[in-house]
Amino acid sequence: MRVLVLAAHPDDEVLGMGGTIALHADAVTDEVRIVCVTDGSSAQYPGDSERRAQKDEEARRAAAVLGVEDFVHLDLPDMRLDTLAHVEVNRVVEAELASFRPEVVYAPHPDVNKDHRALFDSVAVATRATPGQCVRRVLTYGPTSSVEWTPAGLNWFVPNWFVDVTKTLERKLEAFACYETERRPAPHPRNAEALQAHAAFYGAGVGVAYAEPFVLVRGLEPVEPPKA
Repeated sequence: MRVLVLAAHPDDEVLGMGGTIALHADAVTDEVRIVCVTDGSSAQYPGDSERRAQKDEEARRAAAVLGVEDFVHLDLPDMRLDTLAHVEVNRVVEAELASFRPEVVYAPHPDVNKDHRALFDSVAVATRATPGQCVRRVLTYGPTSSVEWTPAGLNWFVPNWFVDVTKTLERKLEAFACYETERRPAPHPRNAEALQAHAAFYGAGVGVAYAEPFVLVRGLEPVEPPKA
């Protein structure tokens, strides 16, 4: 199974679904590609090419910890996806679908972050259920420090799909430790203590030690014919 993980910024993928990525990477039947569509630094550090390179290196090290070698870092403008024509972001997502042909696509939930919303809108276009569509399952994940800060009534994150990440939580935390530029002290959501508590909360709700939550946007599953 080909699995495409789309992120608006470096660290979205680890914060929202690092344990699940590690599980896919460990599965012998899965092939995983992570695509970060923005440069990840130009809004915070305009003109700072060294910081851009640092964040790229952090993202690649984090992906390697999770077991993913196929990491693509594009250069759309960070924190300004909403200033681009919708069709421009569509083309980027459609190009990845055309080259990788994924069966499963994960995208950030359209939360308070406008980049997340713009990327999700383009994923919704690129994965629409037309004849011949390769994508069979679309899910959104909630990057902590964005999804929980979303105002009431604005694309609330109400998970209906959960993944047991008890076996891979430590790798998620190790991967996030690679993001030296993004870590913050507790009680901020971007630190190991908060990420573990987040996974424990969702795990308790589904009867496991640690879980990651998702929203299933659309799924088309094969039905096995009855045995003779």
